[in-house]
Amino acid sequence: MGLAALKSRAGYNDLLAVPDHLVAEILNGDLYATPRPALPHARAASVLGASVTGPFDRGIGGPGGWWILFEPEVHLAEDIVVPDLAGWRRERLPVIPAAAFLTMAPDWVSEIISPATETIDRVKKLAIYARESVRHVWLINPIARTLEVLQLEGGRWVLLATHEGSDVVKAAPFEVVDLDLGALWSGTSEPSP
Repeated sequence: MGLAALKSRAGYNDLLAVPDHLVAEILNGDLYATPRPALPHARAASVLGASVTGPFDRGIGGPGGWWILFEPEVHLAEDIVVPDLAGWRRERLPVIPAAAFLTMAPDWVSEIISPATETIDRVKKLAIYARESVRHVWLINPIARTLEVLQLEGGRWVLLATHEGSDVVKAAPFEVVDLDLGALWSGTSEPSP
């Protein structure tokens, strides 16, 4: 099930006109607006954020050295993306600017896949992230309960690993700590067969 663009050749004013209850992005000149995520999506994003923010953003039990942001607006050339989570190494971004958006590509992005946005995340956004040299992308599917770990090599995405269920994993670029996948979907309903 794909999501249709609201408008072609869209500009920033078109994005600003989208109601606040929708997530708006401009991808390859087309304006897309999606509803706020379903609760399993929100749960996975929240737990993932806490899992990487503590050790990497705040340095609690881990190496630090990152800024991790929830749903940041990122302007990359003519594209405006809103990843579910994104991280910048502090050596590249020493200070988070006092602005509404960033223009520097992240070092890591996590997209939480939903049926409505899967094609956008896998096709349009992955191409933009590759063009902008985002080094690591995680695709998390809370319905299938999977994590795909991608790394950019020579301008192409390489699948490093696919994890599922309640595995405890180490995933680049945060492989120095264990990630409990079961926590991402704990408390949510089991997927329908």
